[in-house]
Amino acid sequence: MKAVLALIVVYVGTFFLAIQGVSQNPVQAAEQNEKAEMDKAAPAQSRAIDPAKEADIRSLMELVGARDLVQDGANAAIEQSREKILATVPNNEQGQAFVNAFATSYEKRFDVDQVTDQLVAVYDKHYTDDEIKGLLQFYGSPLGQKVAAEMPKINREIQAAVRAAGSKAARESLAEMKKQNPEIGQSARLGNGQGQGPNRWQQRRNQQQAQQSAQQQPQR
Repeated sequence: MKAVLALIVVYVGTFFLAIQGVSQNPVQAAEQNEKAEMDKAAPAQSRAIDPAKEADIRSLMELVGARDLVQDGANAAIEQSREKILATVPNNEQGQAFVNAFATSYEKRFDVDQVTDQLVAVYDKHYTDDEIKGLLQFYGSPLGQKVAAEMPKINREIQAAVRAAGSKAARESLAEMKKQNPEIGQSARLGNGQGQGPNRWQQRRNQQQAQQSAQQQPQR
């Protein structure tokens, strides 16, 4: 059970790392994260994995829905980047088209299958063969299947709660600092585009959602 809890923590941590990566400038964050991940992945990929253990790892990954979790994290990162860029481009059709094109390009360039394959080396590094077999037994049970099915939903709810708490803490902290240092803090803002006001941001958000809904409607 200790190994099961550790695996759950790894999944939650991976999801949050994907979200935190886009809290910076999207291009800068992508370059930094890519270099860091390549540096960390290189030693793991160079180590040979026992074929039998690799087969067990891939079976476990299928049971826990590892690919879906990677895709979920990618989708959240795309949405975060979309919102940040949306607040910085012109509020017109050209600006919206730019953001949509960015999201499409991001999705094409993010290779979910490649990341999922890299997870084999991560599992091999952190779990012994016996632990992998124990996890296979657990996730093959009804409770294990429920954990695997509910984990993406739990991750999204945890992420939403953390973001809400973080935004509240940031707003309150900034307000406090402005009171303590009014001359220095008078121009301070939280993130790009914040000075444009919530109404304009919400207008862009509504436009984006309306376009997405129109695209998803079936053709008659």
